[in-house]
Amino acid sequence: MRVRLQGIVVTLVALLVFGLGIPLALSIASSIQQKLFLDRLTDTSRFASLAQRPLLDNQLGLLEPKLRRYTDVYGVKVVVVNQDGDPVLSSLGDTGAGHVDRAAIQVPVNEALAARPPEAGPLLMPWAGKPLVLAEPILIDGEVRGAVVTESATDHVRTQLLWQWLLLAACALVAFGLALLVALPVVRWTLRPVRRLDEATGALVASVVSGREAEPVGESGGPPELRQLGRSFDRMAASVSEALAAQRAFVADASHQLRNPLTALKIRLGNLDGQVTDETAAADLEAAQVDAKRLNQILDELLSMARAEAAGGELVSEDLAEVIADRVADWSVVGAAREVPLESAVDVNGARVLVPPRGLEVVLDALLDNALKFSPPGTSVEVAASVAEGRVTVSVRDHGPGLREDELERAVDRFWRSTAHQNVPGSGLGLAIVTEIVRHSGGETRLSLPEGGGLRIAMDFPVAG
Repeated sequence: MRVRLQGIVVTLVALLVFGLGIPLALSIASSIQQKLFLDRLTDTSRFASLAQRPLLDNQLGLLEPKLRRYTDVYGVKVVVVNQDGDPVLSSLGDTGAGHVDRAAIQVPVNEALAARPPEAGPLLMPWAGKPLVLAEPILIDGEVRGAVVTESATDHVRTQLLWQWLLLAACALVAFGLALLVALPVVRWTLRPVRRLDEATGALVASVVSGREAEPVGESGGPPELRQLGRSFDRMAASVSEALAAQRAFVADASHQLRNPLTALKIRLGNLDGQVTDETAAADLEAAQVDAKRLNQILDELLSMARAEAAGGELVSEDLAEVIADRVADWSVVGAAREVPLESAVDVNGARVLVPPRGLEVVLDALLDNALKFSPPGTSVEVAASVAEGRVTVSVRDHGPGLREDELERAVDRFWRSTAHQNVPGSGLGLAIVTEIVRHSGGETRLSLPEGGGLRIAMDFPVAG
C-alpha cells in the first residue's frame, strides 16, 4: 500500500510540475519568437518605407549602402523585389540568384505582393534551423510596387531558448525533488497507523493465544479515520483476549470441578467390585469403570492443554539431554512390559532450551505414550536429538501403523483421531498439547512418514543463549 500511495503521489507531483513546466516552456518560446518577429518587422517596415522613392525613381542604388550597413551590423540579409517578385537589390551587393534563395522567400513575397501583413510563422523551437523570413509590401500611392524581404538567422535565438529551457528543466527537477521531500513524509505520516495496525495484527494472534495482553495500537498520529480504525482494533483485540481468557478459564475450572465428582464416581464403582453377581450387570460395571478411567484421562489432558495455553511468556531453561534421559528411563519400564524397547541417540553438547515449566517433560511424555501405544511388540521406539545452526531438533519415531499422507496436517488438531485408530484408547489431545507447548517455546512441530513405516514427530527449538 505504501508503494502504491507513493506512486500515486509521485505521479501527481510529476503531472503538476511538468504539466506547468511544459506550457511555461512554450510560453517562453513564443515570447522570444514574438520579440524577434517584432524587431525584424520594424526594420522591414522601415526599409519598405525607405524604398518607396528609390523604387519609384528607379534609383535603388541609393538604398544599397544602408542595406549593406544593416547586414554588416546585424547579419540580416535584405532583398528588394519588384512587382513580379524578381530581386532587384540585395544587401550583399548582388541582385543575382547566388545570394537569394527564391524558394525560401517565394511564399512571403507572394503574400506581401498581395498586400498581406507578414506573420510570425510556426513556433520557434531549439531544433528548428529555418531562418525567419519577413516580407513587407512597398506601397506607392496605395499600390503595391514591390516588397522588402528580410532573412534572419535564428541560431542565437534558438541557443538562448535552449538555455532558458534547460534552466526551466533544472528548476522543475528541483521543484519535483522538493515536492517529493514534502510528499513522502506526508505518506509515511498517513500510513503510520496502517503500519502499526499491520504489526499489531501480526502480534495479536501470538499475544492472545499465549495469554499475554495485546499491545494497543493507540491513536497517535495519522488521519482521523485511521485513528478511529486503531481505536476499533484495540477494542476488538481486547474483546478477543477476554473471550479466549474466559474460554481457558472455563476449561481449567471445568476440569478441576469435574475431577472431584469423577473421583467419587470411580471410588463408588470400585466399591461395587464383587458386589454385582449378575453377569450382565457385572459387564456394565466393568464398562462404566473403563469409561470413568477414560473420562479422567480426558480431564487430565484438558487441564494440561489449559495450562499450556496459559503458560504465556513464562519460559525456563532446561538441560535437553538430562530431561530426555530422565523420560526415556521412566518410559523404558513401560516399553519393556510391552516388548517395545526405547532407543536413544542424543548428541546436543549440553544444549539448553527455553520451554514452559515442565513443558519438555509433558511433550516427551505425550509423544512416548503415543509411540508405545501404537508400536507392536518386537519393534522399537527411537528418540533422537541433535543441534545444528542454533536450533535443536528432537524427534520420536515409532514403527506402528502410522498415518496416511493426507492425515498429517490434521493429526495436531484437538480431539482428532484417525479412523484406523478408533479402537486404541486416547482422547486426541496429546499432539495438540505438544504443538501448543512447542509453539510457546518458539519452535515448530513436524510430522513425517519415514521409510520402513511408522510415524516420526520432530520438534525444532531455538537453543537458549
